[in-house]
Amino acid sequence: MTLPGGFRYRLCMTKPDRTAAWPLILASASPRRRELLRRIGVRFEVRPAEIPEERDPGEAPGAFAGRLAREKALHVARQTGPEPNRWVLGADTIVVLEEDVLGKPDDPQHAVELLSRLVGRSHSVITAVVLTDTRTLETRSAEVASRVTMRLASREEIEAYVAGGEPLDKAGAYALQGEGRHFIQRVEGSESNVIGLPLDETLALLCQAGIET
Repeated sequence: MTLPGGFRYRLCMTKPDRTAAWPLILASASPRRRELLRRIGVRFEVRPAEIPEERDPGEAPGAFAGRLAREKALHVARQTGPEPNRWVLGADTIVVLEEDVLGKPDDPQHAVELLSRLVGRSHSVITAVVLTDTRTLETRSAEVASRVTMRLASREEIEAYVAGGEPLDKAGAYALQGEGRHFIQRVEGSESNVIGLPLDETLALLCQAGIET
């Protein structure tokens, strides 16, 4: 099925465990994730998880993203309580250049530095998605990686982009869905993953849990 904006996703082909009577809880304040969930017709409410997002020494990038997504989902699930039974969706997206995890910029100068490292090269974007049952704290998870290649760009181009403000709350200091797309040569894999939530894999988790879309 094709969604507005050109995204495609697979319809649920698995038999759900049960039909969820209550809306999904999204453990994230990300407007990108809210928009992507709306595109697949999911009813949800937002309860951001306030947890530290620091990488442990020697922690592999994928393990880091998976741990944060799980901690976010479990944190909100415990806050919500077992009754009524709900599902909580936690997610974490990271940009990885070689083995370095590039987070959100601290300020405009930092954004310029991050994007300057990415242009003219390829990097990975990893999103971990975790769905948690508030009654049992059972978790279901998925991890998706996409490869993004950026064209060469001048310092002036990068500074002009950063001055517009778009990259200041984005991992890696760019937005595929916004003006940052002008730096992208190609994306190998899921584009919605690069934005912040891989739709196919998220939909599969929701279908398994019986969450209607």
